[in-house]
Amino acid sequence: MLGYSLNKNWKVQAELSNLLNRKDSAIDYYYPSRRNDQGIADIHFHPVEPVNFRMSLTASF
Repeated sequence: MLGYSLNKNWKVQAELSNLLNRKDSAIDYYYPSRRNDQGIADIHFHPVEPVNFRMSLTASF
């Protein structure tokens, strides 16, 4: 993340995520899930966000 204050009221920021486009999991959980009548303990994961660019302009009054 990079940011720059234009003056005391205006700020611009840019953020670049997952520049190398890794196919990985951000976090893994191990717990029983209810996919059928019985709980099955398994690894559940949240994938990393894809390549992403965000830009923002903030005004303070």
